[in-house]
Amino acid sequence: MSSSAPPKRVRKSPEARRAEIVARAATIALTEGLECITMRRVAEDLTVRPGLISHYFPVAEELVAEAFGTAAAEELEELMPAERPAGGALDQLALFFARSTGVRYDDMSRLWLNARHLSRFRPVLADRVAVQEAAWRDRLTRLLREGTAEGAFKPADPAVAAIQILVVLDGLGVHANTDRTNRPQAVTDMAATTAERELGLAPGSLLALVRAEQPVTAEASAAPAPTTPAPPDPSAPTA
Repeated sequence: MSSSAPPKRVRKSPEARRAEIVARAATIALTEGLECITMRRVAEDLTVRPGLISHYFPVAEELVAEAFGTAAAEELEELMPAERPAGGALDQLALFFARSTGVRYDDMSRLWLNARHLSRFRPVLADRVAVQEAAWRDRLTRLLREGTAEGAFKPADPAVAAIQILVVLDGLGVHANTDRTNRPQAVTDMAATTAERELGLAPGSLLALVRAEQPVTAEASAAPAPTTPAPPDPSAPTA
């Protein structure tokens, strides 16, 4: 009776293994919170020994900071890619606002809240939060400067306008854990209307572009389209 040898395990490169560890930790951070990242937990999820995790991250706080930094960097690249797609800066800004909604963005808002709170007590994480905040400011400021050069925007100072927009987005993100069922639409639109004001855009112009980029919700697609009453038939008898 023949027997087959067990499959040979392929050893991952140090770079691939480290990336795998960070990716798993980032997932835990997004779904459960940074406090849930431990070497034992990550090891269990990856079915490896805790010693392998500590080999790459001797200090658990370094893994926590790396997990946050990776998740935040991926969010920035998703919402505002470094390599700008085809189209003007105004179109890219509208796409950014359209993407900054929904469950995915709420998860990131919770992670930012989590990281900023814990950074009061964790210096390594505080440094990583500062790096990511600077990356956001720089990326948005660059887009606004490009739009100014194109003649689409007319800000007094692109850097100040970028900070004002991010502050409003952060303020709205604070409510990621609360019920927003009855939130007025004017509040939901505050970031875009702030951008319109600070960039010298016509009121409602950016909002129109944002709504054109947003996906149609299930409720909206299920709702019947409004109908226009047919004009009266002139040949029909009158009462």
